[in-house]
Amino acid sequence: MKIGVFGIGLIGGSLSIQARKYFTDSKIYGFDLSDKNLNKALKLGLIDAILDKNKIKHLNLILVAVPVNSVKSIVLDLFDQINKDSLIIDFSSTKKEICDAIYDHPKRDQFLATHPIAGTEFSGPDSAFENLFHNKIQILCETDKTRKSLLKLATKWFLKIGMKIREINPIEHDLQVAYVSHLSHISSFMLGKTVIEKSKNETTILNLAGSGFESTVRLAKSSPDMWVPIFEQNRLNVIEILSQYIGNLNKFKNLMEESRYEEIYKQMKSINSIKTILDGITNSVKK
Repeated sequence: MKIGVFGIGLIGGSLSIQARKYFTDSKIYGFDLSDKNLNKALKLGLIDAILDKNKIKHLNLILVAVPVNSVKSIVLDLFDQINKDSLIIDFSSTKKEICDAIYDHPKRDQFLATHPIAGTEFSGPDSAFENLFHNKIQILCETDKTRKSLLKLATKWFLKIGMKIREINPIEHDLQVAYVSHLSHISSFMLGKTVIEKSKNETTILNLAGSGFESTVRLAKSSPDMWVPIFEQNRLNVIEILSQYIGNLNKFKNLMEESRYEEIYKQMKSINSIKTILDGITNSVKK
């Protein structure tokens, strides 16, 4: 099994680790725009060699784990070079643009659109680790357009490494991740910005930061190289949810201005029900 990995960061590096374990006869080739990342991936043993373009036609499996603004051009370029039995799997965080771009491509059946709901705030080959995908949801889109034998190969691998497979259409996917992922990152970035601006005048403010602040602002350490393209591709959904979020913040601000603490209490008590929802989701994933 000859495997090519495009993007040797947290996702791509962790996929390499799992691919080597599952496809025991594999040789893994890596491609990354950063020579530093490639050399680090070689040193860490995430890849066996740097991918030569002439070898693309010999690859059996290609894993694309690059920023979303690069996915379309890379996949279309790969389509021109792969053999008739290769499978390309995309692991990016938005799905509609890539699915639309290749909708009627002659090699569409050699492509699988996925989004693993897994990650950390860290990036680069050093951040890769073996169990990143264990007990995590793997979203699949438009599986009816992927060749059945290639889809079976991919899903068997995902299940073997402990992932829970869910199917959803690309439009619904992009809207839902805007709520549960993209908004969380924006909130974290803006909280970090607010505190940084305040700390310029009050140097002791960060000394008072406890675990609550640290956990809330953790995502602000995420790479803008990855996240700005996500916001750009999912722009309309992000703007829509930001309007709702800002509306709720303004309502809360108004309640504070009017000293309506009983109403604040009622709302917070009602929102506590999210614990039950999250517990239910966690339990369903573990089954």
